[in-house]
Amino acid sequence: MPDLPPTCDEPLDFLRLLWSLDHALQAASKRMLARHGVTGPQRHAIRFIGRTPGITAGALARALQDHPSTITGILKRLVDHGLVHRKVHSGDRRKAVLTLTEAGHRVESTVEGTVEAAVRRAFDRLGKDDIQATCRVFSVLVESIVEVTAGGRAPAGRG
Repeated sequence: MPDLPPTCDEPLDFLRLLWSLDHALQAASKRMLARHGVTGPQRHAIRFIGRTPGITAGALARALQDHPSTITGILKRLVDHGLVHRKVHSGDRRKAVLTLTEAGHRVESTVEGTVEAAVRRAFDRLGKDDIQATCRVFSVLVESIVEVTAGGRAPAGRG
């Protein structure tokens, strides 16, 4: 059977596109690690920390819609590589606040060769209505997948 382009008429066609996107994201993340020293998820965390200096790890996990243990691993690598500074919260010693180091700011300002640059490029090809519709579709898909596969419970990992 020839490799036909997906029509998105059936769930399997749509899933094929999603899995292709996932594969492209994973491959791009590995290239970013080789080129910039951080993976896609690490850069995503850096971008949020750069935009909200002093954010806590818990707030970062919620903002990135990730499990706290996933964020803990990402933050450990970023701190170990000197990209993020973690210090005890002045009002609650159980919490840590996050800021970027000078090296972290350099990574944050890097645009070329990032997944974010590719998304911006794709957005430039689409109209605002297409982008908003895609975001709505992804939101409903996440909710539906959680409901069907986890019995309505929040996912254990990336959500």
